[in-house]
Amino acid sequence: MLNFLRTSLLLAALTALFMGVGYLIGGTSGMMIAFVVAAGMNLFSYWNSDKMVLRMQNARPVDPRSAPDLHRMVEQLAQNAGIPTPALYVIQTDQPNAFATGRNPQNAAVAVSSGLLRTLQPNEVAAVVAHELAHIRNRDTLTMTITATFAGAISMLAQFGLFFGGGNSRDNPLGPIGVLIAVLVAPIAAVLVQMAVSRTREYEADKLGAEICGEPMALASALTKIAGHARQTVNIAAERNPAQAHMYIFNPLSGQRMDNLFSTHPNVENRIAQLRQLAGTMTIDPTPPRGSYRPREVNAVPNAGDWRVPPTGGTGGDTSSRGPWG
Repeated sequence: MLNFLRTSLLLAALTALFMGVGYLIGGTSGMMIAFVVAAGMNLFSYWNSDKMVLRMQNARPVDPRSAPDLHRMVEQLAQNAGIPTPALYVIQTDQPNAFATGRNPQNAAVAVSSGLLRTLQPNEVAAVVAHELAHIRNRDTLTMTITATFAGAISMLAQFGLFFGGGNSRDNPLGPIGVLIAVLVAPIAAVLVQMAVSRTREYEADKLGAEICGEPMALASALTKIAGHARQTVNIAAERNPAQAHMYIFNPLSGQRMDNLFSTHPNVENRIAQLRQLAGTMTIDPTPPRGSYRPREVNAVPNAGDWRVPPTGGTGGDTSSRGPWG
């Protein structure tokens, strides 16, 4: 009930923001057009935004035959989380990263990058997947996906007003000034909404993900490695669709500082500190041997030692990223 209320309030806020941009560009008529468009986007986002996000991030599906160990690990973690096994996708990019999407646990997907599978140890990959499963169990994915759709649309609407001038003074009392305000303020407002949605949810997903996999320090280690590599590697699909950056476990955009005002993610050092505190409260060995995976009080997850996933028809992203197969 709380998640439904939170999602409803977010939709109302995004719709109001969208209508406000429409008013600044086209006055009352622009606001009404924006309202109609927003209503259509709400329906579309609920049913199809997950598919759109996966397509825009060039995520390719993998099945149990092409990646049996990876699928077996995801199935076991999903059982630990008490949710159906989500669809599994791989993003062809050297940047280690991952995200989850879908309107509910019954219609969810987890996408991991080829760089993540190549860079991290099996228990660290499991911890990252557990983090994404936590988003699915908390029903964050619908909110995050809808926010991405609206944020991108708000930015495009503002750019539309810049190119087409926002109509005459009769339709828009603010005239060109209104268009300028929309162009400057709308993208910032959209990012602030993303920031508010994402930061708290990331902390919650870190905590629940650590409990699902049973190894807080495996997730802490994964975040350390992801942060080190992600800041040095360009994720082309994410750069082309920056409104979806908040969906990833770590900000995929290059040149971003995690502490700045418009960061959609919490500071990675703060996330690791929280995981260290959690590890101190759990009666497990917080520093298991490298490469091992020994969760406590959860079902044993297979130690998938072979992450190789066959190519799925093109790189779909960075031309240099073809995974461990070449």
